[in-house]
Amino acid sequence: MELRHWAERILSADTLEEKLFAPDELTDLAPGPAVFWNEPVRPVELRFHKHTRKDRLPKLREHDHPDKRAACLHRFAGHELLAVEMMAYALIAFPEAPRAFRRGVAHTLREEQEHVRLYVERLKGFGVKLGDLPLYRHFWAYVPFLKDPIQYVSVLSLTFEMANLDFAPHYGASFAKHGDEESAALMQRILDDEIGHVAFGCSWLKKLKGPEESTWDAWRAAVPERLPVTRTKGITFLEEHRRRAGVPEEWLAKLQVKEDPAPVVRRPSLEICAP
Repeated sequence: MELRHWAERILSADTLEEKLFAPDELTDLAPGPAVFWNEPVRPVELRFHKHTRKDRLPKLREHDHPDKRAACLHRFAGHELLAVEMMAYALIAFPEAPRAFRRGVAHTLREEQEHVRLYVERLKGFGVKLGDLPLYRHFWAYVPFLKDPIQYVSVLSLTFEMANLDFAPHYGASFAKHGDEESAALMQRILDDEIGHVAFGCSWLKKLKGPEESTWDAWRAAVPERLPVTRTKGITFLEEHRRRAGVPEEWLAKLQVKEDPAPVVRRPSLEICAP
């Protein structure tokens, strides 16, 4: 199956099974024209809900209650499904990207599909199905800013996925503390894969940036102003995970700021096309 057809199938799927479909063989012989998809099709039970302040994740002290842990896992499953859809978006939005980049996106997409399956399976142990609780637009709200591969890796790989280098072990430790070793093991699996996804972003940012541009300046210019540097991290900043992912050493101190640095010149955004 062509990468483009696979991506379109995921974005237009009206069942979870179709969202998680992964063909045995993929080709990239006809990437087609660039299309910027406005919103993924979803079955009714997985539709986006409006997020409000009362929809915060349960606090760590509540994790002794199975329903609270299930609420966390359900939210994380929703994040993984969003990543699947955003990676499918990248395959149809950037047909002229290097073939190796597109193969890398396809590989990470398969891993994100597996993450969704793992969360769905773990939720069964709590008697919960994906869609039993509200799912939110979250990361997809930034898709209109993803108009080239640098913006894609800067927002998804080097902001949202980088933050999970902190969040996954943070929640995994809490689940283990409350005797839920199965959920803790799942968070460790997610962390291991996320390190690879952040490494993908670091590698391609170096390859795609301007020759006179530092990786930090290229990343800052590619990330929309509404997405501050503070969104790259969790409650506890874990340098070792970032080092394993190849995050440049000079980034580590800069990422630990409590307030966003001075504004920078942003990369231009292009007009959004309908699917």
